[in-house]
Amino acid sequence: MTKLRLSAPFASLFLAGALFAQTGPTPTGDSKPQALPIAQTIPAPRDVPYPGTIRLAVDATDTAHRIFRVSETIPVTAGPLTLLHPAWLPGAHAPQGEIDKIAGLTITANGATIPWQRDPIDVRAFHIDVPAGVASIEVKFQFLSATAESQGPVVMTPNMLALEWISTLLYPAGHYVRQIMIDPSATYPAGWTSATALRPSGTATAAGGTVHYAPVALDTLADSPAFAGLYYRGDALSPDVTLNTFAERPDQLRIKPEQLAQHKALIAQAAKLFGAQHYSHYDFLFALSDRIQGFGLEHHRSSEDQAPGDYFLSWDDHVAERDLLAHEYTHSWNGKFRRPADLWTPDYRTPMRDSLLWVYEGQTQFWGNVLTARAGLISKQDAFDALAAVAAGYDTQPGRAWRPLVDTTNEEIISNRHPEPWASWQRPEDYYSEGQLIWTEIDQMLREKSGGRKSMDDFAKAFFGTHDRDWGELTYTLDDIVATLDKVQPYDWAAYLRDRVYAVAPKAPLGGIAKGGYRLVYTEEAGAYWKSLEGARHAMNLSYSLGMVIGKQGEVGAVLWDSPAFNAGISAGTTLVAINGDAYSDGDLKAAITAAKGGTRPITLLIKQGEVYRTVAVQWNGGLRYPHLERVGKGPGSLDALYAPRS
Repeated sequence: MTKLRLSAPFASLFLAGALFAQTGPTPTGDSKPQALPIAQTIPAPRDVPYPGTIRLAVDATDTAHRIFRVSETIPVTAGPLTLLHPAWLPGAHAPQGEIDKIAGLTITANGATIPWQRDPIDVRAFHIDVPAGVASIEVKFQFLSATAESQGPVVMTPNMLALEWISTLLYPAGHYVRQIMIDPSATYPAGWTSATALRPSGTATAAGGTVHYAPVALDTLADSPAFAGLYYRGDALSPDVTLNTFAERPDQLRIKPEQLAQHKALIAQAAKLFGAQHYSHYDFLFALSDRIQGFGLEHHRSSEDQAPGDYFLSWDDHVAERDLLAHEYTHSWNGKFRRPADLWTPDYRTPMRDSLLWVYEGQTQFWGNVLTARAGLISKQDAFDALAAVAAGYDTQPGRAWRPLVDTTNEEIISNRHPEPWASWQRPEDYYSEGQLIWTEIDQMLREKSGGRKSMDDFAKAFFGTHDRDWGELTYTLDDIVATLDKVQPYDWAAYLRDRVYAVAPKAPLGGIAKGGYRLVYTEEAGAYWKSLEGARHAMNLSYSLGMVIGKQGEVGAVLWDSPAFNAGISAGTTLVAINGDAYSDGDLKAAITAAKGGTRPITLLIKQGEVYRTVAVQWNGGLRYPHLERVGKGPGSLDALYAPRS
């Protein structure tokens, strides 16, 4: 190759030009594409009936592979048709429909295959052209449920299953889902018993084999999952409410009379609180399993709940989990009958807006904990320790300095509930428990301003206690919340909520505790509730001392922003290997914290982060700290009145 030789002047110009090219504006070139328009190919939902009834059959017998096999017969007319798989799931507050689990899709009519095409924009939509002369199509596919937790929620084991109708169907676009009628059936393993808010049609029973249910609108079907299992017991908690319990072993179904009585008291206390019921009947679907994980989902006439297999057998160990049924039951009133207007959608493709989740979930969290205590499912001491744990979390939370509570209502959509590295700074889903604190404060303000005559009980009756036995949907806005509060007790509630919910609020809303006659304190001894909470999460919580939560084998699950652990360079995912030169154990770490109290020496830890080992010094000399509520003054306070059972 011949090299080009430049004289000095030309060489200088060349170098200057090269320098300009490196440091000046970068041209985009002459080829500039234009964006392709996005065609709207999916019809918008209209509030008109879909012509005909869809037959849906789900075969749930393949428990070995955890596969649901789906067959649908859909009435059609010739021309374009779009079928949708649900995206925005009620109760999930986000587009969490598991389209990735749909496989083997075939569509036929009169024995001939009809080609389908997935929408290039909305991957949950499937387009077909229905040939002339075709009155119905047959749709078949499999829903490949998770075989391991890493793939998503596990809903099927060898001994039980949860059938989510909303995951096992495709529905025609262009209609409100309440206008699409479904004729459903399910085939369960032989010898199993099933339970659901749906009722079998004709003389069919709910025991084993194929169960045909009465035709219902799609929104009712989607809101009525079914549980089935080999080991089952049903207990009437009231003439209208049934506790349907499924277990992995028959001995796990042993419920003591006093335990059952407490669950019956929950139903009675809720009826006294709300003054109306919004269901024709209600079915708790309760799975006792260590294989199915994380169920806790509300429905209008049922709820999906899960607890460890030994929930009833080791009753004292599960104090922290006993509010689950009360929480989901409360949603029948708050979230299902009364629903935020911007969260209600006509179908499962229209995006939900979560701006009022601090009411939908926050007030449900409030009532769930209060009703659990009123029913005697937990003691008042445990209920107060639970409230103290929530108060401590927000009292020490640094993320309050930048993010208002209302913005956390977007978290389901933002993170899809994926673990976050710095939760205390990022503030994921704070609308639940900080919402609980706000409603506790409102209760105490109502009592204070009314001279003890009014409380949140009055709000509950006024807001949720209308239209007895109506299990439709009544939407609400922020203005409706403010107007009801003002009707109960006049005050500038709009300004109060603006400060607490919509503005950055560096200080936690602990006024409900103070006005209720208590204060948040820390001691070196953890209460029964705290120990139960650690057991449920399989973790040691040292949030208010070192500032971290430690799981199995010394793996750090969470670190508080700007805590002693944070400042020592520890993060979530770190493994604690040794303490002051000795092999790590939870007990030794607690002992080291106690030994360092009142001194100046740091706690020395050998840690492993990825493939790197480091020695870090955690500067903390304040000892162990666990939150509690301490009575200020003598006799019961108004916070005691909130948690007291209603006669």
